[in-house]
Amino acid sequence: MKIGFIGLGHMGFPMAKNLMTAGHRVSVFDISEKAIQSAVVLGATSADSIKILAQQSDAIITMLQTGQQVRDVCLGENGIFENARDLLLYMDCSSIEITTTRELHTLASQKKIGMLDAPVSGGVTGAELGTLTIMVGGEVKHFQRAEPILKLLGKKIIHAGQAGNGQAAKICNNLILGISMIAVSEGFSLAEKLGLEAKIFFDISSNASGQCWSMTNYCPVPNVIERAPSNQNYAPGFAAKMMLKDLRLAQHAAESVGGNIPLGAEATELYSLFVNQGFAEKDFSAIIKMINGK
Repeated sequence: MKIGFIGLGHMGFPMAKNLMTAGHRVSVFDISEKAIQSAVVLGATSADSIKILAQQSDAIITMLQTGQQVRDVCLGENGIFENARDLLLYMDCSSIEITTTRELHTLASQKKIGMLDAPVSGGVTGAELGTLTIMVGGEVKHFQRAEPILKLLGKKIIHAGQAGNGQAAKICNNLILGISMIAVSEGFSLAEKLGLEAKIFFDISSNASGQCWSMTNYCPVPNVIERAPSNQNYAPGFAAKMMLKDLRLAQHAAESVGGNIPLGAEATELYSLFVNQGFAEKDFSAIIKMINGK
């Protein structure tokens, strides 16, 4: 299958690589020439423009940072929607505003493009291993077409319902993740100050009522679990600036429906402070350093 891939960042590059490993013909586009050439070395074709990529692809995946970036590649005279083949399958794996996603779904439908919002969870490690969780919004018939492709990228592919529901699931999930990482960081910081070794506290709490994903899969304290960013000087992983973006998306979503997320609001303030202190590119679990005063 001819698959176009736009966005070769920390997540997008290993995702595109997994598609190539599975035997698909992948054309890539990115603002970074270095990222493009790295993909070409692995067997990808470099597309000279989004217009050409859209004209030549059976399916397109975007993995971008903001809703405006997704709008920019989709819309306009040289965008995906104006240049797509008939019955193009378009999967946006970015995490963006639900309002933007649903607007793009409507426009895609008018162009007879099968669009799905398909944000992912699992971080860079999940992207590299092909073990992402992918939550998908859109029509069932489009989901059925996309599922074989998405299964090459993730181990758990879930159809969340109508257009925008994939984004809704991702936003709510990362709201929980951001709050829980702060809670885990506070717990370990207090344990240290009380004289309790991190590994001992982990062995206790990970088998007690404090157990959660932020602790057992992504522990913010170094040398407690393998493959955690804390063991690599907090190299992302999932960058703090991206967590802040998702928490702000949750704030926006809550405001749009009259929702109340007081802990989400507090988590947003804490991550905003952390990012503004110069730690935007560190993994989001590095917030423990701010919490414990280091």
